[in-house]
Parts: sequence; C-alpha cells; structure tokens
Amino acid sequence: MGNGQEAVDFLSEADNVATIAAVLMDVQMPVMDGFEATRRIRSQLGLKDLPVIAMTANAMKGDRDTYIAAGMNDYVAKPVDFDQLIKVINQNVPTKKLEM
Repeated sequence: MGNGQEAVDFLSEADNVATIAAVLMDVQMPVMDGFEATRRIRSQLGLKDLPVIAMTANAMKGDRDTYIAAGMNDYVAKPVDFDQLIKVINQNVPTKKLEM
C-alpha cells in the first residue's frame, strides 16, 4: 500500500481482513499517516485485535510509548533488522510462528 488511506480501505473489506495476520504500518506516509490509519482501523473498522506494528526511522527512547498510545501493538526501527522484525511479529501474532 502506498498510504494509510489505502490500508484503511483495504481492511474495510471483510474478505481482506480474514487473510491478514498483522499490519506493518509505516508511520510517515502521504495522504494519511500511520497514526491516523491505526486510529481508524481501531475505531472506525473495530479491528481492536488485529496486530499493528509500526515501522519507523523514529526510534528514540520513549517513541515506543507514542506508538502504543496511538493504538499500535509494537514497532520496528528502520532500517529494518530482519531478525528483529521476525521477533516482533512472533510476539504479536503467536499463532503464526515465523522462522528464517
């Protein structure tokens, strides 16, 4: 997806939601940023249990709290470390264990 609005639109269709185990959400995007997209996924679409993992270059101390407060489950810093990404996905989607 190219922006948050596309993610919200995609997830608004029930058939699409059934195929998604988690959302990797870029925080800074055009049209609609990751914060607003996550708020809409949670409130407008009612997808409170769908894991949303922020992906961002903003990885300073305390930033995680900002992402959690916005409704995201966790975050991965950019540039993405593949092992860390797998770890975070496994922590947030326990029924779908990924291995390298």
